[in-house]
Amino acid sequence: MEKPYLIEGGIFKDERGVIAHVNAFDFSSVKRFYTIENTSRKTIRAWQGHIEERKFFYAIKGKFYIAYVKIDNWENPSKDLKAECKILSDLKSEILYIPAGYANGIKALEENSKLLVFSTLSIEEAVKEKIRYDKNLWVNWETL
Repeated sequence: MEKPYLIEGGIFKDERGVIAHVNAFDFSSVKRFYTIENTSRKTIRAWQGHIEERKFFYAIKGKFYIAYVKIDNWENPSKDLKAECKILSDLKSEILYIPAGYANGIKALEENSKLLVFSTLSIEEAVKEKIRYDKNLWVNWETL
């Protein structure tokens, strides 16, 4: 069973500017990408469950709290599941991989934050298999 993990990158700075990279990221399974910019820090995007879809998250600008939980029952998941989390920031170049079988939620921790998301399913495939859960499950977003 696959588990979420980070793909480390790096940031190079000199007098010309900054280059951020994640050279170890393999794009071969990616079918599409999109960006997310919330209207405010109070916006919570949770929970989206993915039976087959795998996601990769990269903070382009600002900082995001990303939570994820392994779903035990797609129709009626336990309210006692333990969510894990990772904070992604544009100050550290890294990609968070969340495999199929998980639900995820995100919240921007800074105004004007921007998140890049890569997906392994086309939009047509993703819409058919996405499951949404109440945002109040598993994480107290208001305390962030």
